[in-house]
Amino acid sequence: MSDIVMRILFSLLSLFYIASIFILAGSPVVDTLSEFNPYGLLHIPLYGILAFLLTFSMVPITRRSNDASIQQSSDSTRPQFKGTVDLTPRLFVAGAITLAVGLFDEVHQLSVPGREGSATDVVLDMVGIAIALLLCFVLFKTRVLNKPTKPAQPNQFIR
Repeated sequence: MSDIVMRILFSLLSLFYIASIFILAGSPVVDTLSEFNPYGLLHIPLYGILAFLLTFSMVPITRRSNDASIQQSSDSTRPQFKGTVDLTPRLFVAGAITLAVGLFDEVHQLSVPGREGSATDVVLDMVGIAIALLLCFVLFKTRVLNKPTKPAQPNQFIR
């Protein structure tokens, strides 16, 4: 699949995931049993996955020399290898969008009978976001993802 198709796919998955978060948050079935609720820890992977989806919707997974989104950074304070994607602003935007979804989710829960918003949940959201973005950063910088694709070469065995 091409990068543009993958980006669209990850964008659609992100939108579906955000809608699912708000639908589940609107359910009065989930109830807080105590001050420390182990179900609250689910915020970490929930928002970490959303941060992954949003990051992959903004960053090309494969790299080509003619890709318009690949440019050498003109900012000399940020080291960047030639031909790599500048991740910092994209990770920041993915994290900011994910955090905004978490904040809006907690505000939304205030209007649902039987549910309450919690600052602890927002902190857990931020932990999940930070872990996911750090993992994305490491994966892309160690070139596990964003590997250069090889140009098509004629078959050596056909003469």
